[in-house]
Amino acid sequence: MAHIRPPKFVHVLYRTRRYEQMIEWYKIVFDATVLHQDPALAFLTYDDEHHRFAFANLDVLKPDDTETEKQGLVGVDHVAYTFSSLDDLLDNYAQLKEQGITPYWCVHHGITASMYYKDPDGNQMEFQVECFGSTDEANDFMSSPAFASNPIGVEYDPEELLAQKKSGVPLSQFLVRQEHEPISPIRGVLGG
Repeated sequence: MAHIRPPKFVHVLYRTRRYEQMIEWYKIVFDATVLHQDPALAFLTYDDEHHRFAFANLDVLKPDDTETEKQGLVGVDHVAYTFSSLDDLLDNYAQLKEQGITPYWCVHHGITASMYYKDPDGNQMEFQVECFGSTDEANDFMSSPAFASNPIGVEYDPEELLAQKKSGVPLSQFLVRQEHEPISPIRGVLGG
Protein backbone atom coordinates (compact mmCIF):
# COMPACT_ATOMS: atom_id res chain seq x y z
CA MET A 1 0.00 0.00 0.00
CA ALA A 2 1.31 3.45 -0.91
CA HIS A 3 2.05 5.73 2.02
CA ILE A 4 -0.89 8.01 2.74
CA ARG A 5 -0.04 11.66 3.27
CA PRO A 6 -2.23 14.44 4.59
CA PRO A 7 -3.16 16.72 1.69
CA LYS A 8 -3.49 19.87 3.78
CA PHE A 9 -1.97 21.75 6.72
CA VAL A 10 -4.91 23.15 8.71
CA HIS A 11 -4.13 24.86 12.03
CA VAL A 12 -1.79 25.58 14.91
CA LEU A 13 -2.62 25.67 18.64
CA TYR A 14 -0.64 28.04 20.86
CA ARG A 15 -0.27 27.82 24.65
CA THR A 16 -0.22 31.33 26.09
CA ARG A 17 -0.28 33.43 29.23
CA ARG A 18 -1.29 36.50 27.16
CA TYR A 19 -4.61 35.02 26.08
CA GLU A 20 -6.61 38.17 25.27
CA GLN A 21 -3.62 39.94 23.69
CA MET A 22 -2.88 36.92 21.46
CA ILE A 23 -6.49 36.68 20.29
CA GLU A 24 -6.60 40.40 19.55
CA TRP A 25 -3.26 40.31 17.68
CA TYR A 26 -4.37 37.44 15.42
CA LYS A 27 -7.72 39.14 14.81
CA ILE A 28 -5.89 42.27 13.62
CA VAL A 29 -3.00 40.69 11.71
CA PHE A 30 -5.07 38.04 9.90
CA ASP A 31 -8.43 39.83 9.97
CA ALA A 32 -9.55 36.69 11.80
CA THR A 33 -12.94 35.95 13.30
CA VAL A 34 -13.45 34.27 16.67
CA LEU A 35 -15.63 31.18 16.21
CA HIS A 36 -15.55 30.05 19.83
CA GLN A 37 -14.06 31.56 22.97
CA ASP A 38 -14.37 30.60 26.60
CA PRO A 39 -11.97 31.35 29.48
CA ALA A 40 -9.67 28.43 28.56
CA LEU A 41 -9.86 28.02 24.76
CA ALA A 42 -10.39 30.14 21.65
CA PHE A 43 -10.69 29.17 17.97
CA LEU A 44 -10.19 31.70 15.14
CA THR A 45 -10.30 31.57 11.36
CA TYR A 46 -9.66 33.90 8.44
CA ASP A 47 -10.72 31.70 5.50
CA ASP A 48 -12.75 28.61 4.61
CA GLU A 49 -11.21 26.46 7.38
CA HIS A 50 -13.26 26.23 10.59
CA HIS A 51 -10.21 27.24 12.60
CA ARG A 52 -6.67 28.20 11.63
CA PHE A 53 -5.56 29.23 15.12
CA ALA A 54 -6.44 27.93 18.56
CA PHE A 55 -5.27 29.35 21.87
CA ALA A 56 -5.04 27.59 25.23
CA ASN A 57 -5.06 30.00 28.19
CA LEU A 58 -2.43 28.68 30.60
CA ASP A 59 -3.48 31.14 33.29
CA VAL A 60 -6.72 29.13 33.50
CA LEU A 61 -5.41 25.67 32.60
CA LYS A 62 -2.09 25.70 34.53
CA PRO A 63 -2.30 28.64 36.98
CA ASP A 64 -0.07 27.21 39.73
CA ASP A 65 3.09 26.51 37.72
CA THR A 66 6.45 27.84 38.86
CA GLU A 67 7.98 30.72 36.89
CA THR A 68 10.29 28.31 35.02
CA GLU A 69 7.40 26.01 34.12
CA LYS A 70 5.31 28.99 33.03
CA GLN A 71 7.95 30.08 30.52
CA GLY A 72 8.54 26.55 29.22
CA LEU A 73 4.89 25.88 28.43
CA VAL A 74 4.29 28.98 26.32
CA GLY A 75 4.45 28.46 22.55
CA VAL A 76 3.28 26.03 19.92
CA ASP A 77 1.31 23.13 21.37
CA HIS A 78 0.74 21.34 18.06
CA VAL A 79 0.27 21.73 14.32
CA ALA A 80 -2.53 19.94 12.49
CA TYR A 81 -2.88 18.20 9.14
CA THR A 82 -6.09 16.92 7.62
CA PHE A 83 -6.65 13.69 5.70
CA SER A 84 -9.15 13.26 2.87
CA SER A 85 -11.22 10.57 4.60
CA LEU A 86 -11.58 8.48 7.72
CA ASP A 87 -10.33 5.51 5.68
CA ASP A 88 -7.12 7.41 4.88
CA LEU A 89 -6.64 8.43 8.51
CA LEU A 90 -7.04 4.80 9.65
CA ASP A 91 -4.80 3.46 6.88
CA ASN A 92 -2.12 5.99 7.90
CA TYR A 93 -2.55 4.90 11.53
CA ALA A 94 -2.01 1.24 10.53
CA GLN A 95 1.04 2.08 8.39
CA LEU A 96 2.66 4.13 11.15
CA LYS A 97 1.87 1.49 13.78
CA GLU A 98 3.74 -1.10 11.68
CA GLN A 99 6.77 1.23 11.99
CA GLY A 100 6.36 1.46 15.77
CA ILE A 101 4.80 4.94 15.69
CA THR A 102 1.51 5.28 17.55
CA PRO A 103 -0.61 8.23 18.64
CA TYR A 104 -0.54 9.28 22.28
CA TRP A 105 -4.14 10.53 22.14
CA CYS A 106 -7.15 9.85 19.90
CA VAL A 107 -10.14 12.14 20.35
CA HIS A 108 -13.33 12.98 18.48
CA HIS A 109 -13.56 16.77 18.79
CA GLY A 110 -16.95 17.03 17.10
CA ILE A 111 -15.54 19.07 14.22
CA THR A 112 -12.75 16.57 13.57
CA ALA A 113 -11.75 13.04 14.53
CA SER A 114 -8.10 13.33 15.49
CA MET A 115 -4.97 11.37 16.36
CA TYR A 116 -2.11 13.15 18.13
CA TYR A 117 1.52 12.12 17.66
CA LYS A 118 4.90 13.30 19.02
CA ASP A 119 8.09 13.36 16.97
CA PRO A 120 11.46 12.35 18.54
CA ASP A 121 11.97 15.89 19.91
CA GLY A 122 8.47 15.92 21.45
CA ASN A 123 6.90 18.25 18.86
CA GLN A 124 3.22 17.42 18.67
CA MET A 125 1.06 17.08 15.59
CA GLU A 126 -2.58 16.33 15.02
CA PHE A 127 -3.71 14.13 12.12
CA GLN A 128 -7.42 14.66 11.57
CA VAL A 129 -10.39 14.08 9.35
CA GLU A 130 -13.28 16.54 9.01
CA CYS A 131 -16.64 15.51 10.47
CA PHE A 132 -18.79 17.94 8.48
CA GLY A 133 -19.36 18.25 4.76
CA SER A 134 -18.95 22.02 4.70
CA THR A 135 -17.27 24.85 6.56
CA ASP A 136 -20.66 26.40 7.31
CA GLU A 137 -21.79 23.21 9.07
CA ALA A 138 -18.55 23.07 11.08
CA ASN A 139 -18.81 26.76 12.01
CA ASP A 140 -22.42 26.29 13.10
CA PHE A 141 -21.37 23.39 15.32
CA MET A 142 -18.52 25.43 16.84
CA SER A 143 -21.05 28.14 17.72
CA SER A 144 -23.50 25.64 19.28
CA PRO A 145 -24.20 24.85 22.94
CA ALA A 146 -23.10 21.24 22.27
CA PHE A 147 -19.58 22.42 21.35
CA ALA A 148 -19.49 24.95 24.20
CA SER A 149 -20.35 22.21 26.72
CA ASN A 150 -17.51 19.98 25.47
CA PRO A 151 -15.00 21.78 23.21
CA ILE A 152 -12.34 19.10 23.73
CA GLY A 153 -14.32 16.02 22.79
CA VAL A 154 -14.50 12.30 23.42
CA GLU A 155 -11.63 9.82 23.37
CA TYR A 156 -11.82 6.78 21.08
CA ASP A 157 -9.82 3.63 20.40
CA PRO A 158 -8.40 3.54 16.84
CA GLU A 159 -8.01 -0.25 17.08
CA GLU A 160 -11.78 -0.61 17.44
CA LEU A 161 -12.34 1.55 14.36
CA LEU A 162 -9.71 -0.33 12.38
CA ALA A 163 -11.33 -3.67 13.31
CA GLN A 164 -14.74 -2.35 12.22
CA LYS A 165 -13.27 -1.12 8.95
CA LYS A 166 -11.58 -4.48 8.27
CA SER A 167 -14.84 -6.33 8.99
CA GLY A 168 -16.75 -4.15 6.53
CA VAL A 169 -18.77 -2.13 9.04
CA PRO A 170 -19.54 1.34 7.59
CA LEU A 171 -17.74 4.00 9.61
CA SER A 172 -19.84 6.96 8.50
CA GLN A 173 -21.71 7.14 11.82
CA PHE A 174 -18.43 7.51 13.71
CA LEU A 175 -18.00 11.05 12.42
CA VAL A 176 -21.23 12.16 14.12
CA ARG A 177 -20.27 12.94 17.71
CA GLN A 178 -22.88 11.89 20.23
CA GLU A 179 -23.99 14.54 22.71
CA HIS A 180 -23.10 14.19 26.38
CA GLU A 181 -20.51 11.48 25.95
CA PRO A 182 -17.71 11.53 28.54
CA ILE A 183 -15.65 14.68 28.28
CA SER A 184 -11.99 14.07 27.55
CA PRO A 185 -9.26 15.76 29.58
CA ILE A 186 -7.10 18.30 27.81
CA ARG A 187 -4.05 16.09 27.23
CA GLY A 188 -1.54 18.31 25.45
CA VAL A 189 -2.07 21.34 27.68
CA LEU A 190 -2.40 19.55 31.00
CA GLY A 191 0.55 17.27 30.35
CA GLY A 192 -1.31 13.97 30.02
